[in-house]
Amino acid sequence: MKDKDERIAVLAGLVEKYQDSYYSGETEITDAEFDLLWDELKGLDPDHPLLKKVGRDSVDGFPKAKHLIPMGSQEKAATPDEFRAWAKKVRPASFVVQHKLDGASLELQYENGKLKKAVTRGDGITGDDITRNARRMAGVVAEISGRFSGGVRGEVVMTLEVFKEKYSDKANCRNAANGIMRRKDGEGCQNLRYIGYDAASSGDDAFFKTEMEKIAWLETQGFTPAETKECSDAEEVILYRAEIAEKRKGMSLDIDGLVVKDFFTDMADLRRPRPQRQIAFKFEPEVAYTILRSVQWSESGAAYTPVGIVDPVRLAGTTVQRANLNNPDMIRAMGLEIGSAVSVVKLGEIIPKIEGLAPAGLGLDAAVKTEIVFPLDCAACGSVLEDGGTRLFCPNPACSKRLHHRLEKWVSVLDIRELGDKLLRQLFDSGRVREISDLYTLTEGELTEFERMGELSAAKVARHINTRREISLSAFVAGFNLEGVGELVMEKAVSAGFDTLEKLRAASVEELSGVYGLGEVTATVIAAGLKECATGMDKVLATGVIAITAPPPPENVPLKGLSFCFTGELKKMKRAQAGETVKARGGSVKPSVVKDLSYLVTNDPDSGSSKNEKARELGVTIIDEDAFWALLEGGTPSAGQGELF
Repeated sequence: MKDKDERIAVLAGLVEKYQDSYYSGETEITDAEFDLLWDELKGLDPDHPLLKKVGRDSVDGFPKAKHLIPMGSQEKAATPDEFRAWAKKVRPASFVVQHKLDGASLELQYENGKLKKAVTRGDGITGDDITRNARRMAGVVAEISGRFSGGVRGEVVMTLEVFKEKYSDKANCRNAANGIMRRKDGEGCQNLRYIGYDAASSGDDAFFKTEMEKIAWLETQGFTPAETKECSDAEEVILYRAEIAEKRKGMSLDIDGLVVKDFFTDMADLRRPRPQRQIAFKFEPEVAYTILRSVQWSESGAAYTPVGIVDPVRLAGTTVQRANLNNPDMIRAMGLEIGSAVSVVKLGEIIPKIEGLAPAGLGLDAAVKTEIVFPLDCAACGSVLEDGGTRLFCPNPACSKRLHHRLEKWVSVLDIRELGDKLLRQLFDSGRVREISDLYTLTEGELTEFERMGELSAAKVARHINTRREISLSAFVAGFNLEGVGELVMEKAVSAGFDTLEKLRAASVEELSGVYGLGEVTATVIAAGLKECATGMDKVLATGVIAITAPPPPENVPLKGLSFCFTGELKKMKRAQAGETVKARGGSVKPSVVKDLSYLVTNDPDSGSSKNEKARELGVTIIDEDAFWALLEGGTPSAGQGELF
């Protein structure tokens, strides 16, 4: 407990420090690194007062303004095959290819040729009006010819020369530029550059007929356009990507890929939350070489997952010291030892992972190497751990750590936030709640004995536990915390026709492994987990509080292909219920903001929360609750609720 309290204090100090530096325009770490600190603090102390203070009510002092040009998310391709698939679907006459600048998006708004507003990306609909700062940036044109009214979209960047000379204490050019452009006093904005890459005329969709016309027009108006090239076919684009990937380390600006567009401008397509006729074609992950110094084993439920501790190395703009090792088989396949020289990449340029041994001849290996020692016994129950190759785990169904983690998972899936971690731990340690069905036998009188809870609080907890819920089969099974099997994995099985609990239980490992995206290992875990938890599942269903919803008929799937993430409070229902409503209409729900997310739903779109900031960084569309309900009803978000024009 002392160690836990000390860790909470350290995390709180770091979160507060990095929040202050972010909002003062002096960003010190990446959004992804901040999210890791935030999530760890929330996991250890979900009621910590610092977690309730986060938000950005224009703390930077800038007024809000709406966009003219859409700033939604783009389709993404990470490999040539993914790009070829997109090109085959879109079939443009030719491709317009631009460098994908790694900076901060900014829209310049003009009326009759004069700059009126400069609006940051914000939530894709509304951003901060930083006009006074933008006027100090190189490349921002104050007045253009032809009495043009409309918007110019571009990227605020910092050259590597300026970064090395003045801001080398920051994580990278993007973080430095993003912080400086939001400074209240505008100091340092003269060191930033604006690069244009798109434009649109207000009220005239035909003003630009092609993407190349836009680039030529930007040049005539005095803007510096993003480097642009026209390619005749997909293979030429792929070769160009390889060429630029080789050259980018010698460039003055950071780029993280290419933006590929249809030659002809389609304004209707650009109004979509995710335009179909353009795509971000990312570079292969950057690789760094370092030495593995030790292996730590992360414990989650029954699983023991290896994490490599390496000599600090710079990778994709940040310093890496910890990297995923995935599983025992991976360690054995690589012939990995403590002291080995390893290659490290960042998955999605966010999560560090040891990919393999470094090439021979680099001279990095430590003088002495030692064998990696695997844990043999479960730290909680003492059982001999089972090495399944792809996972190392405690096989004891009655392991206290495993049972407690299952309860935590159930509470998380059902979003019973009134039942906090501290109370759940007390109930578990007392022996009163050892399995999920025990939660539904708790009385208000018993709850008052824990945490010195008052009668009103106890009544509230009991009421929320026993609120009748209808949840999807995927969520129900995921709530029992079968190792490595979450809702998304179970949705694959359900979509393949195993859409009732009875069908899942009757399915063989061979049948489940035939489902696309599962494989034999996952199928084995599902089959064994369903057998192990059969009695517990039946007990929960027998309470009458939880019911499994039937899958929607094929014709009633208005949200098919769309994914949602929820943050903050909703007005009409709890987030878990909203998630189940999405699934009932064919959509999917993600627990965090990821690059392929369709919508982040929040009633505080201007907040500086980690999810909002991550959505802005990835170009995910942020909508409010009214827009969400419009989508549920098969409509489109109305102006001001999520439309991008």
